Parts: sequence; C-alpha cells; structure tokens
Amino acid sequence: MVSTPTRPPARKQAGKPRPGSSASPVRPPAAAGTRLRAAYRKFWSALEGTGTSRNGSTYYLILGSTLALTAIGIMMVLSASSVESIAAGKSPYGDALKQGMFAAIGIFTMFVLSRINVVWLKRLAWPAIIAAVVLLGLVQLVGAEVNGNKNWIDLGGITFQPSEASKLALALWMATVLARKGKLLSRWQHVAVPAVPMAIIIVGLVLVGNDLGTAMIIMMVTAAALFFAGAPLYLFGIAGLAAAAGTAVMAVTSSNRMCRITSWWTGQSCADGIDANYQATNGLYGLASGGWFGVGLGQSRQKYSWIPEAHNDFIFAIIGEELGLVGTVVVLILFAILGAAIYRVVVAQEDMFHRVLAGTIMVWLLGQATVNMSVVTGLMPVIGVPLPFISYGGSALLMSLCAIGVVLSLAREQMAPAIRPKRMLKFKAKPARKNADRKKTARKRT
Repeated sequence: MVSTPTRPPARKQAGKPRPGSSASPVRPPAAAGTRLRAAYRKFWSALEGTGTSRNGSTYYLILGSTLALTAIGIMMVLSASSVESIAAGKSPYGDALKQGMFAAIGIFTMFVLSRINVVWLKRLAWPAIIAAVVLLGLVQLVGAEVNGNKNWIDLGGITFQPSEASKLALALWMATVLARKGKLLSRWQHVAVPAVPMAIIIVGLVLVGNDLGTAMIIMMVTAAALFFAGAPLYLFGIAGLAAAAGTAVMAVTSSNRMCRITSWWTGQSCADGIDANYQATNGLYGLASGGWFGVGLGQSRQKYSWIPEAHNDFIFAIIGEELGLVGTVVVLILFAILGAAIYRVVVAQEDMFHRVLAGTIMVWLLGQATVNMSVVTGLMPVIGVPLPFISYGGSALLMSLCAIGVVLSLAREQMAPAIRPKRMLKFKAKPARKNADRKKTARKRT
C-alpha cells in the first residue's frame, strides 16, 4: 500500500493559536534525556553564573575536591601503614610523612601550573615524551623490583616510578600532535601515526616490567585522547578487539595472571594451592565489618597483615572498615564532584589541544579510580592500580596533582576577569607567515 504524500503544514507562530480557535498549540513532550540535559545546564548556570559574572565555581570545585581527597589519603596512609611499620621496626609516621612531603611538592606544582597558559606546555610535549621513554628504558636496566613488578628507580633513597610520569607525558604529547593534525584525523593513517606507535612503545616498556594494571591505564589514556580528538568510532572497535586479544594472550601465557583470574571467578585456590584472591577476600571482609559508620579511625583489624599492601592498592577497604559506608560514599561523592567539574571544563573548550588534554586527564583519573574500587569490591580481578590522591605512592600523587594543575589552568580561563587569578607565564603566539608576508609587501609598496 502506497500512501499519498501530503504537503508539509505551514509554520505557526510560537505561542499563538489559529484565528477563531481558543485551543493553545500542542507541543510534543520532551524526551527524558533532553529534560535531564536541560536540568544539568540550568544547575550549572545557577551555580557558576554566565558571561562576565561567572564566579569560578568549577575552578574551586576541582581544587576543593582534590585537596579533600589528598587530605583523606594522608590520614588513611597513616592509619593503614602504622601497624606494619612498627612490626618492621620503623617509625609509625614514616610513610605518612613521606606521603605528606610529596603532597606538599605536588600541591605547590599544581598551583604553579594553574597560573600558566596551557598553550605554553606544548613546548614540553616532545621533551617530556622522550624523557618518559628513556626513563622507562632505564627501569629495565637499573630499576628495582618490588612484588614482581620492575617499575621503580632509586634516586638517593627516594624511589620514583617513571610509568606514572609517562601518563601525563603521553596525554600532553598526544594532545599536541593530534591538535596539529586537526582535520586530517578523519583518515585512519593520520590517527594511527605517530600516536599509536608511541603509545605501543610506552605500553610495551611498562609490560616488560610486568605491570599490566598501569599498562591498561595508559591504553585508556590513549583511547581517551583519540576519542576527544574526534577519531572515527570504528577504529575504537578494531582497537578494542586487538586489546582484548592481546590481554587474553598475556593472561594465558602467565600462570600468575591465570591464577588471579580463576581465583576471582571461582573463589577457590589455584591448582598449586596459591590463593591469589586472598587479598581481595580480606578486603571484602574489611568492607563488610565496617558497617554504616565503621569501627573507628585507626581501629582496623584487617591492616594487621591480613590485607597485603593495605596502605597502597587496597586502602579503599581500610576506609570502608574504619569509616564505614559513610566514609566510602564521601570518597565516591568527592570523585563524582571532581569528574563533573572537569567535564564542565572539557565541554567548554573550543580548541582541540585544550579539549583533548583536559578530557584525557579526566578519563585517566576517574578511570583509574573506578578500576581500583572495582578491584577492592570484587568486581574485577586483582590488578595493581593505586587509588588516585589516596593510595600511598609519591610518584602517583605528584603526577595526579600536576594533572589537576593543568585542568585548573583551563578552568581559570572560564572565570570572570575581575576575580581570575593572575598568570605567572604568558604565551604569545607567533604571527602566521601569511600575515607577515602581507605586512612586508605593504611596507615595500609604501
């Protein structure tokens, strides 16, 4: 059956009914997604203001949530590490003091980065990525091995983890390279080269050190940079299949990784009697025993050598045990505030370099936090990924605070000029060659 085409109805003036009709115009109901977006925009407009009256709430939400998470981290590192430090004959405050020192350095660097023009960082893109590759190579030559992972370099008694610095270096480098390519990114050749080979080099060097968790986060950083640059979506499907196949091969070829996966899936020990799920099981015991309000700060029982690395990858379990469900929800809310505020910065960027850099940092920090909490709550097999701002580790904390400093610099530009913090370094773009040639020609004519 063929329907007869009808003439499109004439346009009606909004808000005015037809002559002779008292009925008001009927509007189709708005979709749920449209109403949600409208409510979200209305909320942020009321919170932050518009135009020259913006009060900088995005800037201060990012700053406040970051400082709150860092403070919680230092407090929980002190609580989770004190018992084992005393057992080892060390000061119970040693790890917390070291974490506080890196926090002070990181916060100072964060404020410095928040006061400069982010465009100035383009000059550091290539030196940073080259330094990251060199340091990752040095790790395999002179690095220290801890718990089967070879990721640390000892610098005068202070260990440094180059793989953490490589996350920020890769985000900066990819934002710079992809922004230069611009409209060429519709072709897969320009998407792949040189971004993908450089990412493969860094991931490969990290995997040589047997750190699959950090390699997964770096792959996440790479995918986020390509996504915010506008790469074709079908490439992500191909890359996802390749990554899944590579992960399966690495899992099958490693008895340790297969033991972790099977223990997580079945809840039983491996064939050789090793319980690779021991850490996760005791983490769940800690979360369960915390109840609503916890057993009290410093009163954890699982930190008495029941949870290995309690102050590091499984610190979220100690938070749940000592501060209860309320404490874990507070941490989740702080990460949610941080993510929503950074997302607000990302969607406001018109320049590709700014958008890719801010979006990649957002995915890096929130993705890593999601993976860590998923491991602690038993939703994923045990993977050595720290909780940003909270887990013990000076390198991770320092790089995370530096990344927030970059985002704060972009958020500062959205503030009203009257209340905007002053810059420390200004970047002056060089005039284009065409404009310079035109000026020279005009001078010759005169």
